[in-house]
Amino acid sequence: MKALVIEDTATSQAVICHLLERLGIQPVQARDGQSGIASFEREQPDLVLLDIILPGIDGFEVARRIRAMEKPGEWTPIIFLTSLTKDADLERGIEAGGDDYLLKPVSEVVLGAKVRAMQRIIQMRHSLLVLTRKLDGANRELTRLSAVDGLTGIANRRQFDEALLREWRRCLREQALLSLLMIDVDFFKQYNDGYGHQAGDECLRAVAETLRVKLRRPADIVARYGGEEFAAILPDTGLEGAMLVAEALRSAVQALGLPHEGATFGVVTVSIGVASLAPQLTEGMPKLLGAADWALYEAKRQGRNRVQAAEPPSSGD
Repeated sequence: MKALVIEDTATSQAVICHLLERLGIQPVQARDGQSGIASFEREQPDLVLLDIILPGIDGFEVARRIRAMEKPGEWTPIIFLTSLTKDADLERGIEAGGDDYLLKPVSEVVLGAKVRAMQRIIQMRHSLLVLTRKLDGANRELTRLSAVDGLTGIANRRQFDEALLREWRRCLREQALLSLLMIDVDFFKQYNDGYGHQAGDECLRAVAETLRVKLRRPADIVARYGGEEFAAILPDTGLEGAMLVAEALRSAVQALGLPHEGATFGVVTVSIGVASLAPQLTEGMPKLLGAADWALYEAKRQGRNRVQAAEPPSSGD
């Protein structure tokens, strides 16, 4: 442990440093406020023993400057050395950033007791910081898990709903276009029945990963909407652009070549419904969802493994 002693009286400085050494603490000496502040910045001590009456700036100002130098989460105990005994002086020291005080002449017993007390506080504070960091990490992981689909690893329905509402409001403010893709794995029930549920899970993971990789813009979001159905949000994208993205997704899934004897094309494919509009009213968002659902139904009705567009009426209608 290292202690910075800021004391202008040579005799008092020597006595305090000797007592600290007897306690197994390495003293660092400074004789005035300015050099004390410089030593604090340079040495990064674990404890500061600070005389109140100093040449130049006094101990109160030194304490304030030390506290201002500390980064968020940092704390160095400051014990004032003083012959002042008035309550107002002690209160002023605490307000300036001090944590305790020692009356001069310094008693070895009292100094040892106060140093040990500060050591315990430092240790408890360190333990608390470690625990807080662990809790923060655990909370971040819980937040992440609450937004991720457990099977596929992409966004879940909850995150999809939040993202769609967020992007809807943003596009509403900016009068930008917003597109939505509804994606369904063709003949998935037959796939499950024919290949088993474990293979079905692997199929969904493969499809999800393909969709995730193909949606390259950071703002685009793909989510598992439910069962074998996925959805993708394409902000700042009109119908023409959304159709191109949808076709790329459809083609990529077919290119996986996952065998599916019960399907028309012999491999796993998807049908995609596409809808796009410029949001005008908050209550218009269900129309976008409804239009994308309708387009998906049409894609499946017309033979599957295809992309179908829908142009919903204006959200202000």
